[in-house]
Amino acid sequence: MKEQNTAKIYAKSFLELGKENNINFAEELTKLTETINASNDLENVLFLDVFSIEDKTSVFNAIAEKLNLHKITIASINYLITEGRHSLLPLIYKEIIVIDDHEKGFLRGTIEGSADSISDEHKAKLLEALKKQLGGKEPILEYKKTDSVTAGYKVTVEDLQVDASVDNQLRHFKDSVLGE
Repeated sequence: MKEQNTAKIYAKSFLELGKENNINFAEELTKLTETINASNDLENVLFLDVFSIEDKTSVFNAIAEKLNLHKITIASINYLITEGRHSLLPLIYKEIIVIDDHEKGFLRGTIEGSADSISDEHKAKLLEALKKQLGGKEPILEYKKTDSVTAGYKVTVEDLQVDASVDNQLRHFKDSVLGE
């Protein structure tokens, strides 16, 4: 929880710094995160404690130059590395994306179901129902197949969860029959 709160503070600070200097931190950190995720070696150098701070900053600066990141983004990440807070970078990135999405008026979430995919018709119905509950904000939903849902769908958008699964309906029926 403490790390999450710290990441939120950094995310807000980075976004504010970005607004003051016309830098899209969400876009910049997306490029960086995609690059890090594409290379296990790069991820190891940046996040394992076996490498020195100098090694980490050197490698990061070389990557940042190739990605053409803004000098303020580079300075911000170098600050995290030198302060030993670079392990928070994935959490900071997630917080920045959430805040950026809120400012743009949409939210990210997941649809869980037992089928390999969801039909466009069902997805459209779920989106329409969610928009009403989210005060008109546009949810962006990703479908995930899961064994925890027998039939139907379970939708999660931030702290809102809509459980339209058969499992949930059976649980409610059982509770009503047994008087629980």
